[in-house]
Amino acid sequence: MGLDAIVKNIPENKQAIVVRQLLEKYKPDVLVITGHDAMLKKGINYSNIYNYRNSKNFINTVKEARKWAKSSNRLVIFAGACQSFFEALIEAGADFASSPGRILIDFVDPLIVAEKIAVTDRTKFVSSYEIAREIKEGEEGISGIGAMGKKTRVTIM
Repeated sequence: MGLDAIVKNIPENKQAIVVRQLLEKYKPDVLVITGHDAMLKKGINYSNIYNYRNSKNFINTVKEARKWAKSSNRLVIFAGACQSFFEALIEAGADFASSPGRILIDFVDPLIVAEKIAVTDRTKFVSSYEIAREIKEGEEGISGIGAMGKKTRVTIM
């Protein structure tokens, strides 16, 4: 698709430490923060951060990224993994996150979000509804506040 993608395999507990230097080095339009997560006591107390394996790490990484780019006009953020603390990720500053339904998501779902944002014209808004239509689990898997696309058209005369 002609997209430049840089992938770094960073353990969840180290992501918040390195995200700023990576953002400064690569200056991306879209950031995907993911890995593994899970509810430790399934179906009990969704609002307790200590009931999630890695949501706290993802939240801290989103907060660090938002120090670099305060709005989604500069950087669109997807954050989370299977059964992540969706509401806290959005509150931390993610534009899209998993998993509102505290379900397992497909490993390609974050990539679908990143691709959709990257190939949508910068004058068009990408809603969570549009994203949900493209993934198997729908709005139970991924949702968010939405963001403007990042594609820029250049006309050469």
